[in-house]
Amino acid sequence: MRKILFVCSQNRLRSPTAEQVFSSYPGVEVASAGTNNDAEVPLTGELVRWADIIFVMEKAHRNKVQKKHRADLQSARLVCLDIPDDYDFMDEDLVRLLKAKVTRYLPSS
Repeated sequence: MRKILFVCSQNRLRSPTAEQVFSSYPGVEVASAGTNNDAEVPLTGELVRWADIIFVMEKAHRNKVQKKHRADLQSARLVCLDIPDDYDFMDEDLVRLLKAKVTRYLPSS
């Protein structure tokens, strides 16, 4: 079972959408978090250590994860999706974009 973590700033729109989209994908466990202190689910070292792959939505998120959680990033792969904060929760375009960018990293069913 591959453990996937999706990260954005607030954990309100992009990363929860990704978590929901891939929650029923075979062979993966998913979670989401935000880099901001006031995020719905703030990113913790425990979550970073839990993940096999961490998908961040923007380069700024990658930088924050690398800076704040360097010691926790031992084995997780960090992938930047380059998805701007232009979408609502479960926006059809966001879902399409996530599927196009994330699926190739997931185990084939």
